[in-house]
Amino acid sequence: MRIPLSWLREFAQVPADATAEDVMADLVKVGFEEEEVHRPTDELTGPVVVGQVLSLVKEPQTNGKTINWCQVRVVPEGQEQTLTGKGIDPSGVQGIICGAHNFVEGDKVVVTLPGAVLPGNFQISARKTYGHLSAGMIASVRELGIGDDHDGILVLSRIGLDPEIGTDAMELLGLYDQAAEINVTPDRGYAFSIRGVAREYAHATGTAFVDPASKVTAPATLQGGHGVKLNDDAPIYGKPGCDRFVARTVRGVDASRPTPPWMSSRLRLAGVRSISLPVDISNYVMLELGQPNHCYDLDKLAGDIVVRRAVAGEKITTLDDKVRTLDVEDLLITDDSGAIGIAGVMGGAHTEVSDSTTNILVEAAHFDEVSIARSRRRHKLPSEASKRFERGVDWHVAHIAAQRVVDLLVELAGGTADEAGTDVGTAPDAVTIDLPAEFAAARIGIDFTEEQITTSLEDLGAAVEKTTTGYRVTAPSWRNDLETKEDLSEEIARLVGYDNIPATLPVAPPGRGLSRSQQQKRRVVQALADAGLTEVLSYPFVSKAANDTFGVAGEGEPRPALKLANPISEEHGFLRTSILPGLIEVARRNHSRGFRDLALYEAGSVFLPGDKLGTDSIPPLGVKPADEVLDALYDGVPHQPLHIAAVLTGHDSPAAATHSPRAWDWADALDVARLMADVLGVELVVSQGSHQAFHPGRAAQLALRNGGVVGYAGELHPKLLAAHDMPARSVAVEVNVEALFEAAADVIVAKHISGYPVATQDVALVVPQDVPADQVLAALREGAGVLLEDVSLFDVYVGPGIEDGKKSLAFGLRFRADDRTLTADEASEARAAAVAVATERFGAVQR
Repeated sequence: MRIPLSWLREFAQVPADATAEDVMADLVKVGFEEEEVHRPTDELTGPVVVGQVLSLVKEPQTNGKTINWCQVRVVPEGQEQTLTGKGIDPSGVQGIICGAHNFVEGDKVVVTLPGAVLPGNFQISARKTYGHLSAGMIASVRELGIGDDHDGILVLSRIGLDPEIGTDAMELLGLYDQAAEINVTPDRGYAFSIRGVAREYAHATGTAFVDPASKVTAPATLQGGHGVKLNDDAPIYGKPGCDRFVARTVRGVDASRPTPPWMSSRLRLAGVRSISLPVDISNYVMLELGQPNHCYDLDKLAGDIVVRRAVAGEKITTLDDKVRTLDVEDLLITDDSGAIGIAGVMGGAHTEVSDSTTNILVEAAHFDEVSIARSRRRHKLPSEASKRFERGVDWHVAHIAAQRVVDLLVELAGGTADEAGTDVGTAPDAVTIDLPAEFAAARIGIDFTEEQITTSLEDLGAAVEKTTTGYRVTAPSWRNDLETKEDLSEEIARLVGYDNIPATLPVAPPGRGLSRSQQQKRRVVQALADAGLTEVLSYPFVSKAANDTFGVAGEGEPRPALKLANPISEEHGFLRTSILPGLIEVARRNHSRGFRDLALYEAGSVFLPGDKLGTDSIPPLGVKPADEVLDALYDGVPHQPLHIAAVLTGHDSPAAATHSPRAWDWADALDVARLMADVLGVELVVSQGSHQAFHPGRAAQLALRNGGVVGYAGELHPKLLAAHDMPARSVAVEVNVEALFEAAADVIVAKHISGYPVATQDVALVVPQDVPADQVLAALREGAGVLLEDVSLFDVYVGPGIEDGKKSLAFGLRFRADDRTLTADEASEARAAAVAVATERFGAVQR
């Protein structure tokens, strides 16, 4: 929300010398975030004055253009020029070249004199051009930075001004004003108005506040106006889409009149483009009071206005000239001709006010937040009106806003207001909250006095009644976010001052802390970081193709996935069933920017929908759902196990003069998986695997001892790498670490380390090529007996000396006893027993 300071000063006591930075610093005290300062004088400096064209001589040029050689008076006749500087004529008449042709002799214009600087750091100086010394410039609105019109210069009479010659044009056009921009959180929609911000500024500074609504005199009742019917036969959650509609009529307006500079200046600083006088008045009142409103060309309306839900397939052409197909949930403003507006979002083109409009119907209504928010998202049609309606608007200010629009149309557009009007709807019940006396102190951590509590709540606009147990508080109508005693406690803390809340570290109750799974996750991610991998985060939104590729091992198998109802983009319309798609995209982006050697990992949830997804209905608000209702809700939530994935590309270390880096390979991916398992004290069973995202011959399946598959590791498929512009031989691993957590023992017992020396022996076995190496390794482990401490595969050979269809597997065996030093014969005997089992099972032959 942008707040022009001149506007804010009308309703709050802002010091005359206060800057936008000062205002933002005060508003920070009551919980608003600073955003930006908007100050025209940061880009525009004078002298910029009002001048009158004394003479205009048209001079055709050889390039086909015709320029105007103008004499422009910038000081009242008979007065001396008080400005000095190179190029400023002391006579008060400046010779200026101008290429625009939309003005004549006698017009009063804006003149930027030598020494002025325009937006874009365009410096004005006297310069020789077209055979004349041009000392200044006659400016357009675009050159002044106050609009987009560049068709011609700004003629002041056309915007309703007739100032004295020599007047400071920057002050005349409101260019010395400035605006402070703050971030407004969704629960504080009342602050999307000068009314709301002025009230908050008064809270922050302890100064007086004047409610702009109190300065408008509106009839207590309205009747006899344009017919309006509220006909919502399909309310969302049982709440009518419109519960108040005020309509007022103004006749005989001149819609072509210019918007006064004071209004257009404030709108511009507030970030709203000036369009036409009726539209500008509508926007001005919305920004001032926070109540969106709309002006219809009364002569284009056909019959009564009916507020209803759309019919399936119904269409409307909105003010942006786009034809939109409506949904049955859309709330519409209609007449006998059909839809004339999407309620609270955007009006229709058919009843748009134009320069030829003479009679205007003013609408100020109150719409349901959910209805407006859904229509805005459905049609991707954000507007200033919807931004306010979906956050909540004060029900009781609608007739005030309508009256304010009427008053401005009468004053500025020359209209005449009808005494008759329309006000239909039913006021909502006031929200009453019981606040126990000590509740706020217990929640916030400081003792509040009774005066602090009552004063803070009354400053909000609430009615406070003392009770035997505390306070009964009636929330103000413009604060629809106040519903519970916790909300009130937060407001008390905010207004008393966050800086008064002491900073103390809480003491954890005995026996509490991180859960078992939290501790396990921390151990795993820390181990990967300690091993040199870099943790990254990627978006959980992926395409269907990515889920189909990475989510299932077998090609062509179905992959159930959760489709987003409102995705950021259609290309990423599903929640991920694997971490790898996002992680590979991160690696690809880094690789494209010159980072070739990468070891990245990510820990995050994947989303695996079951047979049931969601519930048939949503529990009502305001009451705790029953246990069976909560169980049904949880049953409809997709399973979200924690996965950890890693992608390794390039080399394991930088190149150096005496060091040749090693390229990552499939064994490194396996080591990452084994590291995760070792940290948790879980044994992984590694076997030859097959996964469509991995290389057909260089993929490993990772399983637990009970046979449950927990992941895959190895070299990514060459076609996949080529499609993602990734280096060849990039490797990856993904593990369902939640399954590892469940398989891990509660207490990891360290293995006993024998003090006796190890006996190492190697063996090379020739086996058929289709025999997995892990099965041979398991046979050796089983046959070697209790003396075997470790066995590992260190070489696979196929080539000369090995007959076709077979391979040589070389294993290193480590033997150790707990109570003695093994003899060579004991180690050899254990080795022979291991080979015997491998020979029996696979026909292994020792080389």
